Amino acid sequence: MYLEIVSPEATLFAGEVTSVTVPGINGEFQMLKDHAPIVSLLQEGKVKITGNISLDEEYASKFTKDASGSTVLQISSGTIELKNNRVIVLAD
Repeated sequence: MYLEIVSPEATLFAGEVTSVTVPGINGEFQMLKDHAPIVSLLQEGKVKITGNISLDEEYASKFTKDASGSTVLQISSGTIELKNNRVIVLAD
């Protein structure tokens, strides 16, 4: 599925991923290919991305790797929309 992570400054990531895990306001949840459409508010926490991730050098310092090898972005809040295997995260 295709993921875009957009902040007020720039698009931090755009590309194909295997899964995305986000800190929803009612708890953390994961999305995989062919997930049902969803729109949700996000709270402070970590956006975890799995797959063959290639980060833009300009924004790579905003991301870390966790023990499982997932690429992680810390956010303070945001929204997420998933429709037709396209995920858009608007993150602060």
